[in-house]
Amino acid sequence: MRRPDTLIALMGCMVGGDPRELRGRYPHVAAFFNILKPASFLEMVEERQGLRLAEPGLSQTGAAFATGGLGARSPLSFGFATGGLGGRSPLLSREEATDPEHSLQEPTESVVKGGATAGPVKYIPIIYGCDNFCSYCIVPFSRGREVSRPMPEIVCEVESWTRRGVREVTLLGQNVDSYGHDLPGRPDLADLLSALHHIPGLWRIRFLTSHPKDISDRLIDAMSSLPKVCESINLPVQSGDDAVLQGMGRGYTVDGYRKLVDKVRERVPGISVTTDLIVGFPGETEAQFYRSFALLQEIRFDLVHVAAYSPRPGTRAARMPDDVPSEEKKRRLALVEELQTAIATEINSRLSGQEVEVLVERQAKGKWTGRTRTDKIVFFQDEGDWTGRLVTVKITRTSPWSLQGELVQLAVGCGKEKALGT
Repeated sequence: MRRPDTLIALMGCMVGGDPRELRGRYPHVAAFFNILKPASFLEMVEERQGLRLAEPGLSQTGAAFATGGLGARSPLSFGFATGGLGGRSPLLSREEATDPEHSLQEPTESVVKGGATAGPVKYIPIIYGCDNFCSYCIVPFSRGREVSRPMPEIVCEVESWTRRGVREVTLLGQNVDSYGHDLPGRPDLADLLSALHHIPGLWRIRFLTSHPKDISDRLIDAMSSLPKVCESINLPVQSGDDAVLQGMGRGYTVDGYRKLVDKVRERVPGISVTTDLIVGFPGETEAQFYRSFALLQEIRFDLVHVAAYSPRPGTRAARMPDDVPSEEKKRRLALVEELQTAIATEINSRLSGQEVEVLVERQAKGKWTGRTRTDKIVFFQDEGDWTGRLVTVKITRTSPWSLQGELVQLAVGCGKEKALGT
């Protein structure tokens, strides 16, 4: 180990009330924290770092934390982040972060106090928990049922961050498309996107993760008509076989999923579509796996997050026979990775020689890095300071996972937003 003094902690949907089973599986992890009870996590950080989380500069010491889920790219459950995780700045004071009722209060500037400088990109939780109870997933048990944050509170938070330099927000939820069903008046995600779209200085809006059965025509219309909503979406398919999908409790068929992707691509031209896939689910036969494989060949996703099935204690799937051998799971996973590498190589190669709009996030190893509206990672070199700026980059090299290019010019406006003059 390069840093033997480093403490590794785990916080995420895997951690429930009793961590003893996880301790056996991950002996190198020193501490486990329930995502819905962050107080003990914050207390440990303060004790080790000698700092309060509302102070900037938390990343000056060597502790590292594995948080699960989006990891370093996302804030923790109640809207706070630690500087030690990818340099994200804290959003809340310790007292606010540990109050589970905070996200349900009236709008307040305190959701962004702390004095830290904002980066150009922020992740905004809008709904917690999940009501779907997919057979393999522990989230509804570890995080509870769905609870949406009031829309005025979210708008207030985004407005506050935008005044401090944030130009892109990603709206987060385990099932983000379910947003608002539990709120008075039942606003939905399309309503929230429309409200955020009017915030001056906000250039880009993204959201994840979507559930295919909950994507509405209203949401697709909003994606198509609101210039600030980026042309990218994650639609987890999980399997390309109807019987496996039924065992997973996903609530849709392969044909229904296929029609949804066709509709989204028709209504939002050029959209980047990514997905999640599980191989080796209980009972998955060779033929069923190859139906998933064929679906990937047919739809040609920009990115596939693939995982080999492993049982989560307490879920319905954990009571099913885990009858696909480990080596076979690895083989299927490798086949998917090989296929997707080839597909992504071909898709990204089409961008060679093209000029793309990039929101620059940071500099790393001498190169500036940011993302296109379709969520492609782009690297370029230049002497200037481009953090938080929209630039045009001409792509000179492509790979399955990222793009490299040359700075052409500072972009004017914000992509489709140029016509709006905001």
